[in-house]
Amino acid sequence: MDSTLGGEETGKNTDNWTLIKRLLRFSWQFRRRCLLVIVLQSIILALTIGSVNLAGLAIDYLKVQLTGSGDLVWPFGIQPPSGVQPFTVILIIGACVALFAVLRAILEYYNVLSRSLLIHVDIVLRLRGLVYEKMQRLSFRFFDRTASGTLINRVTSDVQSTRAFIDQVVVQVFVMAVSLVVYIGYMLSFHVPLTLACLLTTPILAFASTWFAKRLRPTYLKNSELMDRMVLNFSESMQGIQMVKGFALEKLREEEFTAQTRAVREKRQEIFWLTSNFAPLVGGLTQINLLILLGYGGYLVIQGQLPLGTGLVAFAALLQQFSNQVANLAGIADSIQQSLTGARRVFEVLDAPVDIQSPPDPTPLSKVEGEIRFENVSFGFDPDRPVLHEINLEAKPGEIIAIAGATGSGKSQLMSLIPRFYDPAAGRITLDGHDLRDIELETIRRNVGIVFQENFLFSNSVASNIAFGNPDATMEQIEKAARIACAHDFIMEMPNGYDSILSESGNNLSGGQQQRLAIARAVLLEPAILLLDDPTAAIDPETEHEIMAAIEHAISGRTTFIVAHRLSTLRRANKVIVLDRGKIVQCGDHATLLAQDGLYRSAVELQAIDPESMALIADAERRQRS
Repeated sequence: MDSTLGGEETGKNTDNWTLIKRLLRFSWQFRRRCLLVIVLQSIILALTIGSVNLAGLAIDYLKVQLTGSGDLVWPFGIQPPSGVQPFTVILIIGACVALFAVLRAILEYYNVLSRSLLIHVDIVLRLRGLVYEKMQRLSFRFFDRTASGTLINRVTSDVQSTRAFIDQVVVQVFVMAVSLVVYIGYMLSFHVPLTLACLLTTPILAFASTWFAKRLRPTYLKNSELMDRMVLNFSESMQGIQMVKGFALEKLREEEFTAQTRAVREKRQEIFWLTSNFAPLVGGLTQINLLILLGYGGYLVIQGQLPLGTGLVAFAALLQQFSNQVANLAGIADSIQQSLTGARRVFEVLDAPVDIQSPPDPTPLSKVEGEIRFENVSFGFDPDRPVLHEINLEAKPGEIIAIAGATGSGKSQLMSLIPRFYDPAAGRITLDGHDLRDIELETIRRNVGIVFQENFLFSNSVASNIAFGNPDATMEQIEKAARIACAHDFIMEMPNGYDSILSESGNNLSGGQQQRLAIARAVLLEPAILLLDDPTAAIDPETEHEIMAAIEHAISGRTTFIVAHRLSTLRRANKVIVLDRGKIVQCGDHATLLAQDGLYRSAVELQAIDPESMALIADAERRQRS
């Protein structure tokens, strides 16, 4: 994990101070751009005070000219030469106020630009990169227990919420603190008792802000959960659009999505209601400050203890600026809870343990032969509910191991242990005599080609999809892999051949074509081991013949594990294992198992409806009798 994010784990029950300290450490890497924003804000603040003071000076100057009495305090002791017309003096002061306004506008532009770069370029891209990078390294266990909608939400809205801590909390709080200190100091320089009187409501504001923040936290957490459900519903509806339309459930799914969006809206309305209640409270307290100023400050002006322009008017303008900064407390409190909620969920990803990773000192393998051994292997997604029990199995280099069994017997789970998608709960799996956990993870997976029941294809060219595991592959290598997978002919019939762009998930290809591209992608790596997880399960008989022809080419010379039910594949296998409830109940070649009473023979007899299969069974029975 990135060192700038700290090392402690952050879970749902982590207290806010721990989160804030961690976010501050993360913010530190953006200190230069934050400092630029703060410097610009400070200059804008100085220009604001200068404008207020000049406006007050103009009022006092006019008063002196009208009454003929009174003292003026000129900034830095600079005053107009004697003999200059009053109208000219007023014009000069007005020109200075206008110049300050122009400078403020220019600095505000650069301030907004700097904050935009800080938010969108530095923080958001950095955070999204870290979250995405971590997700690439997380094990399948994490994805098994985390819905895709939640993951999408954490990369998008939660990252945006987390960056708000830097932009709307760290920078804003610092600017507000500097502004308040300057404003208070400047007002104290005018009149200490008046300043203290106008700040009587500040402790009430502090208490109200604390209460407001506590009320917001659970509301934001619930809002994030509702957003996760809504995004998941949308994602599933788009991925399963054929199923939705096929069962004419568009109206039902629309109603479900509407109900979920309504729940999100209601929760957001609750947040807005809390915020809208807090904002008037802040506004009311600041108006009380203004009343105190007009009453007490007006009395001081009448008594001659405070100048009208550079005193009461300037004081009123500064107090209004002070009140505006204090009014930001509502937004800051809201941003804090929003950012803490998002940060907690982002850090849950960044802190998730990487269960499957390479050992610190991996065993070097110059060449992988492909010998696989399962030694008393047990495995379960839940440690208390094992899926596989004491599996013992040996596959010599180049052998074909067929795996048969009923649905839920553990076939796919057994296959998933070979490329170390998971580690066994007990026992060990060896590759060429070495425990998989002692070998570099990339070495294992570069030597294991995988073809699933349903293979994902990317919205890219055919060539890029085949070369996905080896982006540096030449066209000659890509074409060779396609020929092995019996895919070259149909690829050349496409409009642009290997440069043809596939639609999302390869929907512009048939199921058989998709599987053959997946086989080509697997064999391009020239793996020593090939895993075929029931690649013909969802294929029609005619397409199945095409896939099996591709498989025949692909498995040549490779240690192959294949989940199979087709008799021709079972007959070709060197060894067939039959799984039942996570245990190997039968093991042997096709003829041996067919001659035995058991699950294998029963399954073969059930599907033996063609003459070839019937003759095979009869021949096995004759051998058994003899």
